[in-house]
Amino acid sequence: MTDTTSQSPVAAVERGLIPLPVAVARALVLVGGVATAASAFLAWTWTADFPGDLTVYGYPGGLQWLTFTGGILVTLFALAGYGVRGLRWLTPAGNNAPVVLTALGAFGTTWYTVIAITAKLGGLVNLEAGAYIAAIASLLPIVGALALPQPGVGEQPVGRVLAAYIAKPDDIPRSAPIPAWIQRAVITVVAAIGLFVFAYGIDTEYGELFIGFLIVLIFAVWALHTAGLNDRFSHIVAGNRSFGVAMAFVAAIGFPFTQTNDHYANLGVNILIFGTVALGLNIVVGLAGLLDLGYVAFLGVGAYTAALVSGSEFSRFSGVQFPFWAAALAGMAASLVFGVLIGAPTLRLRGDYLAIVTLGFGEIFRIAVNNMDGDSGPNITNGPNGIPSIPDLSFFGFNFGDAHDIGGITIGRFANYYLLMVLVMAIVVTVYRRAADSRIGRSWIAIREDETAATAMGINGFRVKLTAFALGAALAGLAGTVSAHVTYSVVPNPYQFAGSTPPNSAFLLAAVVLGGMGTVAGPILGAALLYLLPEKLVFLQDKSLLAFGIALILLMRFRPEGIIANRRRQLEFHETGQLDVPDTDTLGEPAVSKAGA
Repeated sequence: MTDTTSQSPVAAVERGLIPLPVAVARALVLVGGVATAASAFLAWTWTADFPGDLTVYGYPGGLQWLTFTGGILVTLFALAGYGVRGLRWLTPAGNNAPVVLTALGAFGTTWYTVIAITAKLGGLVNLEAGAYIAAIASLLPIVGALALPQPGVGEQPVGRVLAAYIAKPDDIPRSAPIPAWIQRAVITVVAAIGLFVFAYGIDTEYGELFIGFLIVLIFAVWALHTAGLNDRFSHIVAGNRSFGVAMAFVAAIGFPFTQTNDHYANLGVNILIFGTVALGLNIVVGLAGLLDLGYVAFLGVGAYTAALVSGSEFSRFSGVQFPFWAAALAGMAASLVFGVLIGAPTLRLRGDYLAIVTLGFGEIFRIAVNNMDGDSGPNITNGPNGIPSIPDLSFFGFNFGDAHDIGGITIGRFANYYLLMVLVMAIVVTVYRRAADSRIGRSWIAIREDETAATAMGINGFRVKLTAFALGAALAGLAGTVSAHVTYSVVPNPYQFAGSTPPNSAFLLAAVVLGGMGTVAGPILGAALLYLLPEKLVFLQDKSLLAFGIALILLMRFRPEGIIANRRRQLEFHETGQLDVPDTDTLGEPAVSKAGA
């Protein structure tokens, strides 16, 4: 029996979900956006006990800045949708989804703040009039946005109607030719905005501010995606790939110069270490399709190797002190050798069996270094005590443990190591891109898609998989050598499958899946999020893992290909014209989409 609902004339009518005249709906969106931004200049509570000092009239503080940002975004997208000259470029898709999403972002952060004040201070009595005005003002854009005309709104289930309001059209018009200097200027501006957003997010001093920041950021990026701006920017970057990569690294180098607290630089260097290891795992999982659950052990091999040869007085080889380049090569070589030794007998396995074996290797490594204390085994790693007092690096008289003045800005110890990790990340990204675009990279993808078919076409599956395993292990070992010097010591506890904080194999795998398998920026973004969440959500205590699990479930439901999607995987996970079959089969019955199945 055919589905006549979607074929009815009523379903094709463009109307709003809420029955209001279009002029009234547009007025509600515009007035609500302006009022939401203006409400941030009012006092929301009478006491300074809530962090951020929301007691001041005439100047936003803390979470009010996020409400102000949300209101401004609603206003800009509303004006762009109304065809205001100079803002039309904001909505190349010509739809109302950006207005809906920015309205939801402003509403979310405003009501979250109001609820947080009420819960933290003990009741509605702690709210000032400004909080009530902000709560009401942030509702107006949502009502107006849902009343705007939307194609396909008619006799449809509520879920499909709401999905239509936040969907990105498939047929976004091509932009007019843009001069090369303007394209590079756009890339530069976007890199600067990205640096500012990252610095603001990492500088958030309390958990409530970080959650509000995430709410606004998620809905803002979603709005840019549905507006078609992400597609336009991707097209610009594709034509200026080298310049885009260079600007990304310039922005990364600029991060320490935005910080006055070395603690945030410490977060930055650990994010880069975590991201480097995740990028190495992306070769194994994202490109070659090998599920490795013990990958963090290779990070440990590199860290322990560097600790043993870097001159620590607690090292078994205390008289040996390699220069950093030699210690890095030693860590990479040791991890590569372990990768080959573990991969050679196990990579003939597939799927769950391979995952179980790699999980076992990770646990064997942790137990082995824990027992090499001279009592339970040979005295190499000092057992549970690890190898402390690892000296700081020194290059040509530049000591990474000392603060330095660069251009009048003081760069602390962790900022020094951050800049070193930017260099290491550049090397890893170069290796990854070269490998992925090479003949061996295409072989990895073929093995991932169908190993039997790839083998039948003449690809040596075992050799190709072993190469991926060894290369991924070597990159993890390189990151481990820097990690050993940053943390001053190496102990066995972090190198396990699961734990409350990264790095561990579960978080590394989650970073790759969350960010987007098979991409360069995806694992780095996933690593940044997964490292920051436990750090910033300390106030949730034991509930932080619950929040993390819920976030992963929602992501897998609505964006299973990851935040930054590989095009091939995006086509696999979502219904598109390239993967769909006709609406009806030869018998006249509805056909099921292959992508949906």
